Order: sequence, then C-alpha cells, then structure tokens
Amino acid sequence: MSSNPPVTTIPKQRVLLVDDSRIVRTTIARLIRKSFDVREEADGEAGWQAISTDPSIVVVFSDIQMPKLDGFALLERIRTSQDQRIKSVPVIVISGDEDDATKKRARAAGANDFITKTTDGTEILSRIDNLLHLVEAKQQLVVSKQAIDQTVTRDPITGTFTPHYLVTEGGKHFSHARRHGGSLSVLVFHVDTYIEITDKVGKAVADQLLARIAKLVMGTLRAEDSMGRTSEAGFAVIFPGTSSQQALAFARRMHEQLEKAQVTYREQVLKISTSIGLSALDVDAASSIEELMKLAQQRLKDAANRRAQQRIVNQDEVSLVKPMNLPSDIDRAVQVIENSNVDQMGEAAGEVLRRMLPFIVAVCRKLNVEIPLDRITQAIRNQPK
Repeated sequence: MSSNPPVTTIPKQRVLLVDDSRIVRTTIARLIRKSFDVREEADGEAGWQAISTDPSIVVVFSDIQMPKLDGFALLERIRTSQDQRIKSVPVIVISGDEDDATKKRARAAGANDFITKTTDGTEILSRIDNLLHLVEAKQQLVVSKQAIDQTVTRDPITGTFTPHYLVTEGGKHFSHARRHGGSLSVLVFHVDTYIEITDKVGKAVADQLLARIAKLVMGTLRAEDSMGRTSEAGFAVIFPGTSSQQALAFARRMHEQLEKAQVTYREQVLKISTSIGLSALDVDAASSIEELMKLAQQRLKDAANRRAQQRIVNQDEVSLVKPMNLPSDIDRAVQVIENSNVDQMGEAAGEVLRRMLPFIVAVCRKLNVEIPLDRITQAIRNQPK
C-alpha cells in the first residue's frame, strides 16, 4: 500500500487591526483576508496586549483616536519596547480627517505609513508588502553586520579588542584558570563624562580622547592582558594570573591617574571622570567569563549610580562591591585577625584565622557591603609562617 506524504500547511501571516469602529475594521479585514490572517481589537490597550502576546503579528493597523489607549500612546509603547520583535513591527496609521500636524506627530512617533479609510484593497496590500520587504531587508543587514563584527578583532577608534573578540580571548584565560586553579580578574571602567565632553567639543574630539585614554591604559598592561571596548564609552580589561587585590591596586592607580589628567581643547578643560567595577575568581563564583564580566559591570553600574547621587569623586568607588560601613560584628572579626599573633595562639589557631577569610567574604556578599580584603590579606600575610 502506498501512503500519501503529509501535507504541510504554511500559516498565513497575521495583521492586527486596531480601531474602535467595527465598520472600519470589517472593511479593511474584508480587503486583505485572502492574503493574511486578521486579528481585530477595538481599543489601543487591547491592541497592545495582542502585540505583546501574539508573535505571529507582522503588521499593525492603528487608528489615532481610540478609547483607553490612543494611537500615539500605542506607537510609543511599540517603539520603546525592549522586545526587538515588537519594536520593529511596521505600523500603518488609519487616518481620517486628521490635520497635517497630527500626521507629522504620528510619523515622529514611529508610524511607517498611512492609509485613509477609503483606500482600496490593492493599495493596502501593496503597502503591507512593501513594509514586509523593508523589514526583511533590515533584518538581513543586522545579520550581516553581526557576522562582520565577529570577524573584526580591533575597535577602529581605540585600537582595543572588539566585544566579541574580547570574550573569545577572555574565555581562553578563564578555562586555563579553572583547569589549573589560577587567578583571573576583570576590570571594567566607563568614562562618565563622555557625553558631557561630546556636547562641549563634538563627537570627533570626544572619540579622540577615548583613543588617548585607551592608549594610556594599554601602555600599562602586560602582553598577556586583554583590553576591549565594550560600549560607546566603556572598556574591560581581563587580567590572567592576577588576584583581586592586585587588580584592585591597578584599578586605583588607573582611576587616580585618569581623574588627575589635565586635558584641554581650544582652551576648554575636558574633565575625565570614571566609574570602575571589578570581579575576580578568588572572591566571585562564576561559571564563565561572561558571568565574571557581568559581575564587574554590575559593580560599575552601582558605582556610577552613587556618583550621580553624591556628585563627588570618592576613592571608595574603586571597590569590589558597594562601599558601606562594615557591620560591627564583622569589623570586630577583622580586628581579631589584625591584632592576633600565631606565636601566642598556636599554629592551629593561626590556621583558623586564615580560614576565616572565605567566611567573612561570604557574609559581606550576603549583606552587600564592601569586602575588606586589603585589611584581611595584609593581616594574614603579617602572620609568621
């Protein structure tokens, strides 16, 4: 017996019609239903819920004047969405007797096209087809750019590694450190005054300053260290074979050097202000270089937020975690280590003191306070072997 092969039905693409007029929705739906699956909603809020939950929607038709959520607010939600699918969906505004100012406002809010309530079916289908081809072309450009980015190793402005290549190099160092129980630290820093400098002297000059900063930092690195540009004004440095304390010392020196730098352009002083974050395998639990970098980025973000709130430059910002006063119990524990003497307490007691370090680190992480590594490690080093 012969069996027929299964028939695969390709589902139609879905168009969403958002209009409080049933007559308008029915009219447009009738014109395009042979080519598209059609979903209808009677107000902007219902339309937004449909867009958010229905990934098959490829085009949205929206009226301007609607209850609950008007067309402008719906456009704003779509264009500011964190979901790229939603943010890039084409929107065609159904215009009635709106004036030119209203249409300009809709275009500025992100509308891709306009039709009137009397536009014929052939014209509507042509508009949809054109928009879908445009979206497809943009998506192909994004894919092509991503492919190119993955083959380029150096940032053209600063000469540092690209984000993709930095992660690739960092991944190798991370794997080596894990296999051999070695140290690995990540330093990230952001030039907080980059936007201010751009507004003052222009982007070209601000980028030249970034290049000088990158050159300055790279000049202090070892051959095995890796530095990359991770955002418009952000950088990351990966230090293989480097403990948290060594990276912290480097970060403080770099931070101080950049803060004290005197840069002028056409008699204008360009202030360099930075926020810094650190992470390291000897104090952080991470299963990949990406996780270690994210920890450092989060600490940088915390430091930047504190700077924005305090408006002061504080050495505490160059820290592994949020600087806060130590709880009294932990502070007393650190003082015990600082003031203890192995010769008086015995070798076993001294070993207990050394083993207190990971416990204190864990408690500090839990309470989200600064890890007093410099005090602890210096006290332990001072103990006789």
